[in-house]
Amino acid sequence: MKYRKANIDDIDTLISLRKKQLVDEGIEPTIDIDRELYDFFQNKLNDGSLIQWLVEDKEEIIACGAIVIYEFPPSFTNKTGKKAYVTNMYTKETYRGQGIATTLLTKLVDEVKGAGITKIWLGASKLGRPVYKKFGFQETDEWLELNF
Repeated sequence: MKYRKANIDDIDTLISLRKKQLVDEGIEPTIDIDRELYDFFQNKLNDGSLIQWLVEDKEEIIACGAIVIYEFPPSFTNKTGKKAYVTNMYTKETYRGQGIATTLLTKLVDEVKGAGITKIWLGASKLGRPVYKKFGFQETDEWLELNF
């Protein structure tokens, strides 16, 4: 298997993988989000705030994972204000349970550490929660959410 960073030429693949991930999480594809995903990946890859890794097996993309870097005001607990959000974690069903997600997560955490970022957060699906907990992520009561 080959691990590599995604680039602008991978956008169509990233769109497809993101939609597969959402469906696997039980979210019905009731609207077309291709244009919005294209814009997201193009903008974030170009400005460097998205670092997306891909895993290939026999020239097929079978897994991916990403971090999005956000800037918040610096605080006493986060001097730079930068935080990384883990997203787009997906492994093709036939490849699950082989440690691929853990390897991807390790690469993402190494990217974050290398950028001097000390805070990482994520929203975990039921399927992904055990991987993140085993890795050392802890649940917090930090977030509130408002949806319109």
